[in-house]
Amino acid sequence: MTDRSQLTLGRALLRTVSECVDVGLTAVVVREHDLAPTARAALVRELVALPGLTVISSRIHDDAAHGLHVAAQQHAPTTGPWGRSCHSRAKVSRAAAEGASWATLSPYAESASKRGHRSVLTASHFTDHPIPVLALSGIDPHNAADAVAAGAHGVAVMGAVMRAAEPAAVVADLLEALQ
Repeated sequence: MTDRSQLTLGRALLRTVSECVDVGLTAVVVREHDLAPTARAALVRELVALPGLTVISSRIHDDAAHGLHVAAQQHAPTTGPWGRSCHSRAKVSRAAAEGASWATLSPYAESASKRGHRSVLTASHFTDHPIPVLALSGIDPHNAADAVAAGAHGVAVMGAVMRAAEPAAVVADLLEALQ
């Protein structure tokens, strides 16, 4: 998940994602909700042009994106593949019933960017869902495999990558941990 405000000063988001794709990143959720609509649309188009990258737009529909990831309280889209941010088993079930193709479920672990925001979910929250669930919040190379072992289909990561001095190295470490 992107958040250019967390990047090291002077590091460009497009370059960062491109470097991450070079080491094996296959999907990205574009947040950047504060960008002007034309600038955000241009960013999404540039990311879609990166070979092998699935680009999901967060909260804001974008025709160029491969899908949409909606916030917990947003209305379900009526077209295209989409997923939802969830914070409980019940919300994942609701998202699936509404037609979501995936869900993020958080918080998996304490997050540096949202300390104390919500109680960390237990491992049992990540198992036996009707749609793929990605563990989110506090994910890094040291606990990503544990999240999958707990039942998550995969992981969604923002802070550990965006705040890293070498984001691509963190992505490579995450991918290695998940193998």
